[in-house]
Amino acid sequence: MKHSLLFVFLLLLATSCQFFETEKVSSENVYKKEMEAIDWKEVDSYPSFSNCENTLEKPEQKDCFINTISSQLYKSISHEAMIATREVYDTVKVNFEVSSSGQLTILEIKMDTLLQKEFPELEKWLLQSIDSLQPVAPAYKRGIPVKTQFTLPVIIKTN
Repeated sequence: MKHSLLFVFLLLLATSCQFFETEKVSSENVYKKEMEAIDWKEVDSYPSFSNCENTLEKPEQKDCFINTISSQLYKSISHEAMIATREVYDTVKVNFEVSSSGQLTILEIKMDTLLQKEFPELEKWLLQSIDSLQPVAPAYKRGIPVKTQFTLPVIIKTN
């Protein structure tokens, strides 16, 4: 009886070692899985201006950033003498980026040709307005500063 019990014990001991083996995972596989898990279209924090630095929640950061740019654009345009020969209600799309160093640059200003004829200086005014703004910090993704791009619609309406 002792021998059969010892034999069963040794048999279990010999076969159970395979259950204690760990699977080897290569660093390449871990890297690939991590890269697939990252949402590259979203950032962890948006670029910010000095008035937005205390905003902690991500949606509020974005709103503060966009609202700061929008108010600067509208304030700048409202100071200009915009006289129209016809009623205007149009949208200008301003495409811009904030570099990983926090530099704000306009990439493109899309506007209707009729609007451009009505206000030939509008593009220059928008460029000057954006040039006067500089973010304090760029956007961050996993603690690393990243470049971000935005499209801001600017509504031009005459009274």
